[in-house]
Amino acid sequence: MPRTVVSLVLILIASGMLQGCAEVVVGGAAATATAAHDRRTLGVYVEDQSIEFKAEEKLLADAEIRQQCQINVTSYNMVVLLTGQAANQVLRERVERLVSSVEHVRRVVNEVEIGSFASLGELTRDSALTTEIKFRLTQIDIPGFDPLRVKVISERGVVFLMGLLTPQEAQAVTDLVRHVSGVRRVVKVFEYI
Repeated sequence: MPRTVVSLVLILIASGMLQGCAEVVVGGAAATATAAHDRRTLGVYVEDQSIEFKAEEKLLADAEIRQQCQINVTSYNMVVLLTGQAANQVLRERVERLVSSVEHVRRVVNEVEIGSFASLGELTRDSALTTEIKFRLTQIDIPGFDPLRVKVISERGVVFLMGLLTPQEAQAVTDLVRHVSGVRRVVKVFEYI
């Protein structure tokens, strides 16, 4: 089994078993491991983290959004993916405007649904689905492909895929994910190299 796969599995197991401050250490180690395999420069990787933090800060500062929306912000190569739920279209659009105003955001992909918040059961299923997909990505056999270069976000069975990939890698990832049990739809937010 390749060293990368073993590391990924150990990180996933450890992050599920550890609590409190240890999660910060493991999360930091996982982020460091991911950055080492990433095609983004270290500066862009750090900028993506900053964009997520600033966007979440703006959304939390808006009382209406805080109370009537459940938003997830994911930045990859300064492209921001918004997922989750909003009570209405006006709030959905406000979320997008606020996030678009964050410095260095190149583009926003707004996939926020109008409707009720995801239940704990749905969140749990999505987390398990994301973990299963990340593990299955280790089975892709393309020279130079690294599964850690693919960001996977699941929301009510819809799987969003981000990363800087070759067209061949993107096609292999998409084909694999489409056949995972529990996946309702696949949304590609890849950038091609």
